[in-house]
Amino acid sequence: MATVSFRSADRTLNLPGKTGLKNFIAGLFKREQTSLASLTYVFCSDDYLLRINQDFLQHDYYTDIISFDLTEPGGKKEAEIYVSLDRVKDNARTLGIPFRTELYRVLFHGALHICGYKDKKKSEIALMREKEEQYLRLFDKRLR
Repeated sequence: MATVSFRSADRTLNLPGKTGLKNFIAGLFKREQTSLASLTYVFCSDDYLLRINQDFLQHDYYTDIISFDLTEPGGKKEAEIYVSLDRVKDNARTLGIPFRTELYRVLFHGALHICGYKDKKKSEIALMREKEEQYLRLFDKRLR
């Protein structure tokens, strides 16, 4: 049985409806025909995620999310996804959208990376945005 969990590093998140969101994310993997064993989201600050970016990826800049696919060869997906709540808040403000909408987009974005989607080339970015929007719409319908 797939497990999706939320943890806090140096930021806590009061998020109503966590169980429904976790179930929806597990369902995203089923829709993408990707077997999931476990996925852990770790909520943190900009500084916490910057250190991870520097230490593990040798990048010296802020980012909203970093995904680590920890899957054993031939096994079901296991991953950790680190999310900077500071960056999500700033991005939501910049985009003029609610914090939760941006948070859900980022959570789905990370899950899609674990499913194998990339976002380096223009065509990959376009497909990733399309998939993010698809899952935002599906989740929004579920909330109604």
